[in-house]
Amino acid sequence: MKSLTKPFIPTSTVLLLVRLLLGVVFIFHGGQKVFGWFGGYGLTATVGFFSQNLGIPAWLGYVASFAEFLGGIGLIVGFLSRIWAIGLVINMLVAIFTVHLANGFSNGGNPNGPGYEYNLALIVLSLVIALLGPGTLSLDHVIFGGAKSEDHLGHLSAAH
Repeated sequence: MKSLTKPFIPTSTVLLLVRLLLGVVFIFHGGQKVFGWFGGYGLTATVGFFSQNLGIPAWLGYVASFAEFLGGIGLIVGFLSRIWAIGLVINMLVAIFTVHLANGFSNGGNPNGPGYEYNLALIVLSLVIALLGPGTLSLDHVIFGGAKSEDHLGHLSAAH
């Protein structure tokens, strides 16, 4: 039964997978906002929509747009990972409270647009990186050092 509680792969590998997933998602959405990629409207239209329709100051629209795009890149390579993750949590909280909360939880079948379930999932994944760090498979680890062990959470599970 120990196999039910013992990790199958090292924690750093899991953190890498989380960072890669988040990075791709945020590069996609940030690319829509900043460059108009993938059917997006580009920076001018996005910031205009934020300020005119959501009451978000233009400078924060720029910050949010670039935070998604650059944060995605930062997460993929694992550079300043915790900072980007916290910024993306804030970004998704703003998205929930300004747009998605009124649409309910579910993304499906709402004529007013998607709910907040997707944003909530991105928040939780970003919190994983913010709280646990990027892992050893990151530029952060190479540049700043960090936990010597591949599974730095092992001492927690061994105590119980």
